[in-house]
Amino acid sequence: MSCYKEIRNVPVSWQRELAEAVTDPRELLAVLGLPASMADAAERAGEKFSLRVTRSFLSRMRHGDANDPLLRQVLPVDEELLEVAGYGADPLEEGAARRAPQLLHKYTGRALLIATEACAIHCRYCFRREFPYSVPETRIGPRWGEALEILAQDTTIEEVILSGGDPLSLSDARLAQLTDALAKLPHLRRLRVHTRQPIVLPSRVDAGLIAWLRGIRLPTIMVLHSNHPNEIDADVRAACAALRAAGVTLLNQAVLLRGVNDDAGTLERLSVSLMDAGVLPYYLHVPDRVRGTAHFDVDDRTARGLIEQLTGRLSGYLVPRLVREVPGAASKMPLPTSGD
Repeated sequence: MSCYKEIRNVPVSWQRELAEAVTDPRELLAVLGLPASMADAAERAGEKFSLRVTRSFLSRMRHGDANDPLLRQVLPVDEELLEVAGYGADPLEEGAARRAPQLLHKYTGRALLIATEACAIHCRYCFRREFPYSVPETRIGPRWGEALEILAQDTTIEEVILSGGDPLSLSDARLAQLTDALAKLPHLRRLRVHTRQPIVLPSRVDAGLIAWLRGIRLPTIMVLHSNHPNEIDADVRAACAALRAAGVTLLNQAVLLRGVNDDAGTLERLSVSLMDAGVLPYYLHVPDRVRGTAHFDVDDRTARGLIEQLTGRLSGYLVPRLVREVPGAASKMPLPTSGD
């Protein structure tokens, strides 16, 4: 049952909803009717990586269910404090791919621009939970000056990926400032936006955002991030419809998470729900080995088995590609199944 059902009938600006995100574990547990004793562990783990969840996302969690798959993605737990061999602060070695404080260049032909460090929610499995975001402002724009100069000089880069944090945490004016600068680079052919906000904060998809998207000269692909079918409600479907109407291609990348979506039935429902919302399942990532996330790990054999089950149940275009990101590799690496 929705804990904040009433907000669906009262227009609330996305800025206000973002400002009113829940950051206190005790408040989160009280809203869900869960024992206050769970807050002690959440507060301990939250000192390393704080709790943050929008009330919209919270409204989709099951009341009284400590194992709710959406809650599991955001509630800090003691397991995050364990030191586990093979897990570190920068499992993808992104530091080695930085050409500027806000620019990562991992793959040929495309580069990733860190637009902001802010997110609407803090996913506990986030591979950038220890990323060193902080850099000074520059004369060209907020933090992007050196990155834009490199992008202008490197004509081999045809696609820029806006990431973060979540780039849609920026105001429409800031987003326009950034994309106007990118539009001046004649060698750019595509813009990709990686965001979770249409899922966790669907009110972000408002008239201002749609106007920004319609004003971008580059073909725009938006890669959403949904891990569980319960995340996709009427508000999310409406947000996706508005994005599609603006000419945006919608894809989804999910992360395979123990206790969240590590069963074929859940993944099947996720793919179908996404497609019903006009979003094509794209990637299913095995978890990156960032410190504090070992309790989400799903072994490769299990992951391959899940994809094999999906392949037997769904049309091919509904089966996401099972991939792992490997430092230094030329692309994300597929995990082959027995049929490959």
